[in-house]
Amino acid sequence: MKFEPKKVRNFVVAGQSGTGKTSLCDLMLFKAKAVDRLGSVDNKTSISDYTADEQEKRSSIYAAHLTCSWKDMQFFITDTPGYGEFVGEVISGFRASDAALIAVDGVNGIEFGTARAWKFSNDFKIPRFFFVNRLDREQADFYKVLDELQEAYGKTVAIPLTIPKGKEADLSGVIDVLSDEEPPAEYKQIVEKYRSQLMDTAVESDDKLMERYLAGEEISAEEIKQGLHDAIRSGALVPVFAGSAAKDIGVEEVMDDIVNLIQTPLERYRVSADGTDIIPKEDGDAAAFVFKSVTDPFIGQMVYFRVLTGVFKANSDVINLTTGGKEHIGQMMILNGKTQIPVEEASPGCICAVAKLKTTKTGDTLGTSAECKAMSPMIFPAPVMAYAISAVKSGEEDKIMQGFAKLCGNDPTLRLERDKETHQVLLKGMGEQHLLMSVHRLKDIAKTEVHLHAPKVPYRETITGKGEGSYRHKKQSGGHGQFAEVHLRVESNPDGYEFVNAIVGGAIPKNFIPAVEKGVQEAMERGPLAGCLVEKMKVTVYDGKFHEVDSSEMAFKIAARMAFRDAMAKAKPVLMEPIMSARIMIPDAYTGEISGTINHKRGRILGMNAEEGLECIEAEVPYSEMLKFATELRSITQGKGSFEMSFARYEVVGQAVANEIIAKFQAENTEE
Repeated sequence: MKFEPKKVRNFVVAGQSGTGKTSLCDLMLFKAKAVDRLGSVDNKTSISDYTADEQEKRSSIYAAHLTCSWKDMQFFITDTPGYGEFVGEVISGFRASDAALIAVDGVNGIEFGTARAWKFSNDFKIPRFFFVNRLDREQADFYKVLDELQEAYGKTVAIPLTIPKGKEADLSGVIDVLSDEEPPAEYKQIVEKYRSQLMDTAVESDDKLMERYLAGEEISAEEIKQGLHDAIRSGALVPVFAGSAAKDIGVEEVMDDIVNLIQTPLERYRVSADGTDIIPKEDGDAAAFVFKSVTDPFIGQMVYFRVLTGVFKANSDVINLTTGGKEHIGQMMILNGKTQIPVEEASPGCICAVAKLKTTKTGDTLGTSAECKAMSPMIFPAPVMAYAISAVKSGEEDKIMQGFAKLCGNDPTLRLERDKETHQVLLKGMGEQHLLMSVHRLKDIAKTEVHLHAPKVPYRETITGKGEGSYRHKKQSGGHGQFAEVHLRVESNPDGYEFVNAIVGGAIPKNFIPAVEKGVQEAMERGPLAGCLVEKMKVTVYDGKFHEVDSSEMAFKIAARMAFRDAMAKAKPVLMEPIMSARIMIPDAYTGEISGTINHKRGRILGMNAEEGLECIEAEVPYSEMLKFATELRSITQGKGSFEMSFARYEVVGQAVANEIIAKFQAENTEE
């Protein structure tokens, strides 16, 4: 099987979960005769949602890569999950695609998944189409949704190419705004309105064409098609289609216009990591970007790549342009869900999978020549939720770390880190479902299990006043004894930790001063209030005593630790907690409830603004209150909201909350 780049159409299907993306993809495959039977999510026969996890949940978890032939064109389709927790799969899908088909629910209109798909289209500089789906449902309203799209993205940008014929249960078909010359009388006025808008858009990019159009000359169908193609490619036009995948209405029109209007892989220009323009060609040196990798319990690692330029051939040697290493490509495959179709070569626009590469991972670039340029890696959002993990069976810690290392290599939104302050191993991800799914996959690939615990909050301690403390360490047990006396002064220092040696007259010999500082630093690792890291203070050693025979470094370390605790207790110690900056995107209907939730969590709302059809809330909230916010937000908004957060600073904890934390710490340590 060979592919002509001009006849390849590569697009990602994205949007909110529940908008019928997967049903739309299954229907396109069936209409193109790529499959014999129409797949169904509800019947667990979907070509796209083929994993056991997806069939159980009846929703997409992973991006599925599909292919079919339509009107002499080869489609490469990436069906992405709609839940915000699986955003890594969505980003990878957009990186591999030339255009985006954004599914929008005919009842709910713009949701978080809509805004996210729009944003990613902007980030990756690819054109987009809207498909307003499920218009056969009760309360579905194409024109209401169209108004929302035009309000959010531009009245002269989002223009229908098809409009529905009938409404809700009476939906019977669609009208093609450009090609239906004699629409039913009740639709004639609206068809003429949108046809005029499309014609204006089609001729705007060509001055000569505009002059002919304004002069009343006839514009050929081919010229109109080219004008719309150019407008879509530039982002000046985002076509809106109407239909219902469930009733097979309006889908064929979408497929035809993907053939006619979407850019080809040879028009998809990119910029390499060093700023060089990558202009795709059918021949010459070949390059491909690895946008995804998967660890299969039976096959091992399989990488997915998108060919950028040139032609890759099976059973050939290539260079990993990111690492400089050499790789051998064996059998290449294009995919239809879990079905793997062997191919001998792949040209620009093709999405292929290959197994058993030695060191290649997600984000790498492969090339047939060292002259090819490496591409920039993908950027993924920071995790928003974490669990502390521990082995179910003792002695399996290494297996767990190796298993999670593979999973994190496959999923850049998943991270495994050891917290230096709490000494816990943390599994971080985009939400509870994401983390639980990762733990489930660990059992598959590493045959081991972990316990999940709520992570400890990395509180810190500091002082707000000054204090002096001293301690004499004296111990005699036969032979040389132990003796050291240390006097310390502590005071607040916003710039951080500072140690000052103010000893005069040799009260403590210079060779013991490093031991004093070491003792102070050890004491600061576990503060007296709640056993947390102590910070932002100046510590001065100003007096002390020693013994010619019995003094030692160990004695001075012990004395310094105890003197520090004494001084800190007198310097008005306080507990500090991490504060997070949160950016929450939700439909307007949930603004009141989310605002109340933030206030209940001791948070501060800094501002609100409308952004791409959604309400965006900027807030600062204590980290301890955000540990389960991903799950709470999902519950409140029925999965229609999302958030991102980053560390802002540490702030003093309110007295009532601090007393609870300190009491809990003291109780736990008393039990121990």
